[in-house]
Amino acid sequence: MTEVLIPADDYGVLVEPTTLKIQRLLPGPIERVWDYLTDSDLRARWLAAGRMEMRVGAPTELTWRNDTLTDPPGQRPADFGPEHSMTVEITELDPPHRLAISWGSTGGVVFDLKPQGNAVLLTLTHRRVVDPAVRLNVSAGWHGHLDILKARMEGREPSAFWDRWLALKAEYARRLG
Repeated sequence: MTEVLIPADDYGVLVEPTTLKIQRLLPGPIERVWDYLTDSDLRARWLAAGRMEMRVGAPTELTWRNDTLTDPPGQRPADFGPEHSMTVEITELDPPHRLAISWGSTGGVVFDLKPQGNAVLLTLTHRRVVDPAVRLNVSAGWHGHLDILKARMEGREPSAFWDRWLALKAEYARRLG
């Protein structure tokens, strides 16, 4: 049986030196959470837009517009633009339980979903994030984006994305060293 790890403060942890694992307990059912991962319009509300063809090997261009995720968006750092795109590829697919995608030069991202009563445990694993600076950005980014996902699914307004991201980055720097 897999150990369920949900830090009381929702922070991700390094389960290996270059692998981030972060979990959220989200309102179900599992099909609804799956839709937020795979439907471009729903995913754009918490992460990035991009039509996803549901087959292994299918490429998807994800486009982040983090300024549009929250109102207000907060103060975007000077080294980030208003939009960012990246092409990913589905590497594993088991609807509605697992979605794995390539992720730039890292080892990829896996979203695992497991029903927990009326809720769904989402476990995100981002592998081979070797560069410490990238690891901080990725950790703060996933944490902030998953906070927005949870708020959206619960019908709440999330806090300003960029302000939260900056605070999370500082906290992950402290936690991950």
